[in-house]
Amino acid sequence: MTTRLPSSPTLSLEEFLRQPETKPASEYIDGRVYQKPMPQGKHSRLQTRFPSEINRILEPPRLGCAFTELRCTFGGRSLVPDITVFEWGRIPLNQAGEVENQFLIYPDWTIEILSPDQRPTRVINNILFCLNHGTQLGWLIDPEERTVIIFQPNQQPVARDEDTDQLTVLASLGDWQLTIAELFSWLSFASG
Repeated sequence: MTTRLPSSPTLSLEEFLRQPETKPASEYIDGRVYQKPMPQGKHSRLQTRFPSEINRILEPPRLGCAFTELRCTFGGRSLVPDITVFEWGRIPLNQAGEVENQFLIYPDWTIEILSPDQRPTRVINNILFCLNHGTQLGWLIDPEERTVIIFQPNQQPVARDEDTDQLTVLASLGDWQLTIAELFSWLSFASG
């Protein structure tokens, strides 16, 4: 569940960004502050394993990079998706060529992992907000239902829940294929 923190109805984005970070992270949406839920086991496992798989493909040829819990501030909101992917040429860099701390742009791919007791409405709203500001692809992963809802600009969302379904990934990942079965196999620690 996302918790709404006490805030002034006139809290500006600039005022929000000057506040200390919270754990778990808080997001700024339409003048209000909402704290994200604390990740639990399945959420945490997918949030660490999935970006490493993406980065294994995207980083060596400098096509892009996946980040976890990265604050993205754009369009009057400040969101912290569970996973974001940026194409290489869009990653903000400082003069030394190092990644900037502040990302004042939308991600190319936003991925949210539903936590137990978390309401999907606000998460879906954030994905749609990203798509309306330039994001190419959004995912809502539900580990309990073993479902991935795929969002793309100007298209109806598509729910994938069959073990053989190929999942739509960011175009820069080339011919990389990922199935629902493979995605959720990362949750298993059972031997042979």
